[in-house]
Amino acid sequence: MVSKRLSREAGHRRKFLAIIDDTPECERAVAYAARRAKTTGGVLVLLFVIEPGDFQHWLGVEKIMREEATAAAKAALDQHAARAREQGIEPELAIREGKPSEEIHGLIEEDQDIAILVLAAGMGKEGPGPLVSLVAGKGTGFPIPVTVVPQNLSDEDIANLA
Repeated sequence: MVSKRLSREAGHRRKFLAIIDDTPECERAVAYAARRAKTTGGVLVLLFVIEPGDFQHWLGVEKIMREEATAAAKAALDQHAARAREQGIEPELAIREGKPSEEIHGLIEEDQDIAILVLAAGMGKEGPGPLVSLVAGKGTGFPIPVTVVPQNLSDEDIANLA
């Protein structure tokens, strides 16, 4: 069962969730989500998911790798947050560790103000990207609407659409 979204109730604001990863299209999702948040009086949430499979090593090495992954996640979030700030949006930042679909679902369930998940579709021959492929897959539906932004949208296109 999906928990009730609270973004329309007094004291709450609609949140747009964008996932930060190492795909080139992720920047377009952030640009669109930031613009939508700004034009609707909403909030931008940026989530970076560290996949746990990266740490299957000896204990000491695992700790170092986890610290390095966390530092890389913070750096990526900071980079995208700076771009959002240029548009006048102060984003909320989150880092979670686990399988991306599970962590995205978990954050949506925990934060009932998150009302829209914004993803960007890659234009390359390798397909639309891992997150869009995940959403399009069977049994991975999200309990909120998902907006998929084409990677080739310019800032002007996004401004006109958002």
